[in-house]
Amino acid sequence: MDKGYRDLLITTAIILIIGTISYHFIEKWSWLDSLYFSITTLTTVAYGDFYPKTSTGKIFTIFYIIIGIGIILTFINTIYHHYSKSFKKEKS
Repeated sequence: MDKGYRDLLITTAIILIIGTISYHFIEKWSWLDSLYFSITTLTTVAYGDFYPKTSTGKIFTIFYIIIGIGIILTFINTIYHHYSKSFKKEKS
């Protein structure tokens, strides 16, 4: 695994951990609900079944989305290109 890929994976995990911990304590959600909300928010799926009800939670979410979406999209793009290269090498 190359260093850039590993660093991006670690950064993504840290962003999800920060979101999970923050929502757990700010919104008083369970750990699973907090992780679920963090993932659905950053992947822009956002089903609407959970949403921040406190002002602190809403403000945190604004910054979390601004910072996190770029990182998550970069992570998804990197994974796509990684497996795309691997697939092309196998085909040749």
